[in-house]
Amino acid sequence: MSDDAAPPSSRKAVEPTRVPTGLAAGSTSASGAGNPPFEPKVTPRRLVAFLALVFGMFMAILDIQIVSSSLAEIQAGLSASPDEISWVQTSYLIAEVIMIPLSGYLGRALSTRVLFTISAAGFTLASALCATATTLPEMIVYRAIQGFIGGGMIPTAFAAAYTIFPKRHQAAIMALVGLTVTLAPTIGPTIGGYLTELLSWHWLFLINVVPGAAATLLAWTLVDFDEPEFDLLRRLDYFALAALGVFLGSLEYVLEEGARDDWFQDATIRNLSVAGVVGGVLFFWRCFAAKTPLVDLTAYRDRNFAVGSLLTFIMGIGLYGMTYLYPVFLGRVRGYDSLQIGETVFVSGLFMFLTAPVVGVLSRKVDPRYLIAAGFLGFGLSCIDLTYITSDWAFGELFMPQMLRGVSLMMCMVPINVVSLATLPPPKLKNASALFNLMRNLGGAFGLAFINTFLNDRQDLHMLRLREHVVWGRQVAEEQLAGMAASLAPRLGSDADLAAVRQLSNMVGQQGLVLAFGDLFWAMTILFGGIVLLVPLVRRPNPGAAAAPAH
Repeated sequence: MSDDAAPPSSRKAVEPTRVPTGLAAGSTSASGAGNPPFEPKVTPRRLVAFLALVFGMFMAILDIQIVSSSLAEIQAGLSASPDEISWVQTSYLIAEVIMIPLSGYLGRALSTRVLFTISAAGFTLASALCATATTLPEMIVYRAIQGFIGGGMIPTAFAAAYTIFPKRHQAAIMALVGLTVTLAPTIGPTIGGYLTELLSWHWLFLINVVPGAAATLLAWTLVDFDEPEFDLLRRLDYFALAALGVFLGSLEYVLEEGARDDWFQDATIRNLSVAGVVGGVLFFWRCFAAKTPLVDLTAYRDRNFAVGSLLTFIMGIGLYGMTYLYPVFLGRVRGYDSLQIGETVFVSGLFMFLTAPVVGVLSRKVDPRYLIAAGFLGFGLSCIDLTYITSDWAFGELFMPQMLRGVSLMMCMVPINVVSLATLPPPKLKNASALFNLMRNLGGAFGLAFINTFLNDRQDLHMLRLREHVVWGRQVAEEQLAGMAASLAPRLGSDADLAAVRQLSNMVGQQGLVLAFGDLFWAMTILFGGIVLLVPLVRRPNPGAAAAPAH
């Protein structure tokens, strides 16, 4: 928010503590060559307020994965079909991805305090409504409201981390923020599994009510980081807003449903792809042509932010993609229920928690580019270990890859945040934070679309090859089939032969899926190893070049 753009009342409140540009960048002016750069004072009030923002962000991110682990139970409770129940997730994701880039504009117009309070209160109310849903349409509407309103909390907490803390504390603060962003989706299946198993699926939403009310109250009473620019509400570009909704809404739907609907073989996918392209062209045109753009894209002129956005896009593939892959393997191959899956995948979350303080310390002492490179290389190594996966793998075999993934995620997340956002000027932080978080979410959406398509194609290929070895006339296959029929005969009688054929077919399908997993992890290894080549494009931030605080 520039001083020229601010209303008179806002300028009057801001100017007494505004720091000259030179000092904000860590330099000294001619008149004050000996004065140290201004640093904000961290008070208990501001610290508690910031923790309330972080907790709200944690709830919004957690709510994606906590629900995904229990879709079968929600499906039964709402009497929905397997194809329909996916809309419980899709509606949330579409609404959230539209709100995230919009939150930068709304944060400037309403202030951090008002935007976060509305977001937290709306998210809490929508959570309670989700728990009361008795039909699928009700649930879809409530989840869309929950995702749209909750999406405003995520970038708001990110931007606040850079505006209210001194530079020397930002590494530790970003370790906390990074832990929140990565830990929430990782432990979501664990928490969801326990709640559904011990209570019911309704508690996946009811668990948000009390913490959400507390976060709302704390934000309203304690947050005082900035002043609103209400004039921006009168200049809201509704044409760009509509184009943004069509662009991102269509894109998210195509990525979520494309693999299931065989991509462009489906008319809805084709139509929405066209709508997304048209919406995107109109949105970007308005962003560059409008006097007050809905989303300011000039942050991408900064090399660190541009490269950092690409790095966080790839990290989103690893974060959400691997969080999705482990439960898929354990559920479809091992036959685990939601509670067993949660207990198995908890390892990554545990090591993220243990690694966060270490990375916070290292970020102050080590070139962040080295940490980013090491993190992506560690991610690649965790995937290499998984290329040898078999249908017998369980907790013990998955422990080391999950441990390495947890450590690597924290090594990537914190320094990427620092190099991407820490040096941007205060007027660009809210908008840049929204774009930065959008890139991570889009990375997850693109990653899941690629993963599902890759798994389906490679499973079909491997099944064709495996079936060549289980045809009639091959002695080993016939002996295996005869043994299976003999073991089933006491229970099924004359139906044993048919049941044995079905069982053998299922075994072929399962082994084809396991081989597809191995191929996918090779592809992920190449991706994470290759992205390291972009790290040298990042400039090391000047320790004195932190963004000036907002008041």
